[in-house]
Amino acid sequence: MKSSWRRWWAWWVAFGVAVWLPLGCGVLNTPPAQTPPAATLSIYNWATYIAPEALTDFEKKFNVQIKYDTFDSPDTLYAKLKPGNPGYDVIFPSDYLVARMISEEMLVPLEPAQIPNQVHLEAKFRDPSYDPGNRYSMPYQWGTQGIGYNQKKIGRPIDSWQAMFDPQYRVAWQEESRATLGAVLIALGLDPNTTEAREINRARDWLIQHKGNIVAFAPDTGEELLNQGEVVLTLENSGDVFQAMAENPDLGYSIPQEGAILWVDNLAIPKGAPQVDLAQKFINFLLEPQVAAQISNYTRYATPNRTAIQDKLIQAEDLNNPAIYPPPAVLAKLQILRDVPPAALKLYDAAWNEIKLRVGKG
Repeated sequence: MKSSWRRWWAWWVAFGVAVWLPLGCGVLNTPPAQTPPAATLSIYNWATYIAPEALTDFEKKFNVQIKYDTFDSPDTLYAKLKPGNPGYDVIFPSDYLVARMISEEMLVPLEPAQIPNQVHLEAKFRDPSYDPGNRYSMPYQWGTQGIGYNQKKIGRPIDSWQAMFDPQYRVAWQEESRATLGAVLIALGLDPNTTEAREINRARDWLIQHKGNIVAFAPDTGEELLNQGEVVLTLENSGDVFQAMAENPDLGYSIPQEGAILWVDNLAIPKGAPQVDLAQKFINFLLEPQVAAQISNYTRYATPNRTAIQDKLIQAEDLNNPAIYPPPAVLAKLQILRDVPPAALKLYDAAWNEIKLRVGKG
């Protein structure tokens, strides 16, 4: 998801120095001998989508080394894994992608006995429709895809998707087909999971019709374009905008009145993972209430960890923010993207290719 360039650099400094500095200290200060890591855990995640301390604490606790690779969209994650697992042990797929990867036998079933910390999860995140019984995944973080905007330049609150089509505003959409088309479908009063060619093509044509104010289809950088002033509106994930707001108080985030996408990112083990047992230890570790809170307080995304919330481990500023933890009336307007049948997926892909061809900006 999930952050600005400065935050990305700070994250790598925090994690990278902690991991690599002891291995490469200079001649003048030779560190004491260390026990070599017993194994390497390879992770494929969004950039900075975890507290650096969570990684280093796990490394110390289990005497392992973490290799951390990043992707910038669910489409990229899927494309990387579909030909075969290049060696990852833990991945972070979105809800609808979990369903697709299960159907295509791309995930390893989890062993419930190895993940006892799942008892801390809220009931509404247990037994999800995209993975009944949590057989293949555990919820990690959740949030919404709404509108990030520059309050100072716009001069009014943004509460509707229609602002994204106003020719006076420079906007960015996500470089993610289902997210962008889903938002447009909601703006048109349609189902973001529609399988009807007529409706998918209507969303395609509507976006092309309003291409004049589109500056970019941003690969996980919409909040950065907003922060830099290149756009005044962007389709973006909630936590990304709140991270940017810490640097720029002129920014704001809105869940439009028409509704929006609610997503759940998950922890899963891809087929062919070299370290399945260690991967399950890592998943269980991230479900510890203190660790889950540490992560959410860093990412500014909502946690599915009930105990972390009940024990008041989540910073009050976020827990009381209705844009991070929406109230029931807002939740009722949110929809989760579902995996669609192959025939419908081809329709979405064709529409997206036409958009990119006609609009460009990729």
